Amino acid sequence: MGLATIGCFLLPARLTASYERWDGTFTIEATSFSRTAKAETGGMSQTSVKGGHHPEISFPHTDEWELYHNSFSLCSKKLRVCLTELGLPYRSHVIDLIETGSYQNVSREFLTINPAGTVPVLIHQGHPVYESHDQIVYAAQNAGPVGGRLMPADVDTRTQVEDWVDKASMVGDPMQGRSLRAGHCVPGLTFPLFATTVARIRVFEILKGLRRHPDKERPIAFFLLRTLGVEKFWRVPLFREAVEKSREAMGIHLDALAAQLESHGGSWITGEAFTLADISWMVLLDRLVEADWTRVFWADGKRPVVAAYWDRLQCRPSYTSAITGMRSADIRQGIEELRVAKRENPTLRAVLEGS
Repeated sequence: MGLATIGCFLLPARLTASYERWDGTFTIEATSFSRTAKAETGGMSQTSVKGGHHPEISFPHTDEWELYHNSFSLCSKKLRVCLTELGLPYRSHVIDLIETGSYQNVSREFLTINPAGTVPVLIHQGHPVYESHDQIVYAAQNAGPVGGRLMPADVDTRTQVEDWVDKASMVGDPMQGRSLRAGHCVPGLTFPLFATTVARIRVFEILKGLRRHPDKERPIAFFLLRTLGVEKFWRVPLFREAVEKSREAMGIHLDALAAQLESHGGSWITGEAFTLADISWMVLLDRLVEADWTRVFWADGKRPVVAAYWDRLQCRPSYTSAITGMRSADIRQGIEELRVAKRENPTLRAVLEGS
């Protein structure tokens, strides 16, 4: 299966939608293709950047810490929670993604900050730090004594933290690694929410990506989500397969999380100390709530240990200030529309939830 990776989300590779009116219905097909992006985009291909701190790159800045981020971006949420838990003030630069209104992330101005066009980007004393799993570690290492709480010095505990941060991250091609990382399941489980959030984005704005975005497959996929809507998007086989496989794999990862919490009886993943591991899983579980997956994964007596853990995470002040307090009205509306659609359409709910 061909795939396109942008920021923290993956989308199926070229989606060729054929609409065949037969007996009043539409048939939607999707095919993948071997990547030929350079030939088809006038020599423009997806640019990548190396993760971590880049002292060789300097940008104008006014504050010690500056953050380029998006309110909806999963990775942006993770870094905001981390900075909040560390008590590090930062200058905020909000960058739109098409999911929140426009392709500001591939504007000329932002591409000077990050040639890959992804968020978040952390700037420390004028030097960029790329990739959220590297950013949270870097922030903890440069926050003084408080950083030691989130990234313990004890070798065994630190190894555990790194392992659980990795499990919640996206590394490489998530569609090929769902069994290894819960983070790889997030894109497929977010497709239904994408379908409702882009419903308010003008088609013209989405199609601007065919000219501006280095990865032309992304605007094509969002065009399909926008055109078909949440009621029909699942008829595209690649979308439906991604949802089904992600749902199955996420259940296994949540069982592992429950087992880890039960193994020591503490409040947090490694015991009684709240760490970077809990930050990483906070934003992952929050996305499952946004995309209306709680009924599948931990409601009604399912995985009570995970349910109790989620309750504790929501009580952190950082959850309110860095996540729910920054959730836009449009995203809130998309979340509600997804829930209503599933409630009013039993077929849609059965397809998505596997019931």
